[in-house]
Amino acid sequence: MTGIIDARLAELGITLPDAPAPAANYVPFVVAGDMVFISGQVSSDANGLRVGKVGAEVSLEEAQASARACGLALIAQLRKAAGGDLDRVAQVVKLTGFVNAVPDFGQHPAVVNGCSDLMVEVFGDKGRHARAAVGSGSLPFNVQVEIEGIFRLA
Repeated sequence: MTGIIDARLAELGITLPDAPAPAANYVPFVVAGDMVFISGQVSSDANGLRVGKVGAEVSLEEAQASARACGLALIAQLRKAAGGDLDRVAQVVKLTGFVNAVPDFGQHPAVVNGCSDLMVEVFGDKGRHARAAVGSGSLPFNVQVEIEGIFRLA
């Protein structure tokens, strides 16, 4: 039987990517009691890494799509951390988003909304969360966005 969140993903036409493997010496997530801490997920899609500097060669809309891609990777990691059952997610607690932007770019919150909006679309009120959106002079592999998350399981 399909779970409620899996049915919601299908209804939204969302197919989760495979949970990305770590790119260095760290684990993709840590489960501590009922909390899941997911390492930063970088912006990528079926075509590979989404790279570039937001506010220069990358538009706000492209960066929002990259933040959404980070959110999909977070949910894929979360599914793995929850033993395959996204219905165990009790709360999206906090997201921290990093935006690879030019110095005078000031719309970091609007970029990270690409991920925040996804969490609410998928999890409803359980997807509402605390958040930080931070500008960065560079990110690994020149990706546009990196987002980490903290979640609570039931």
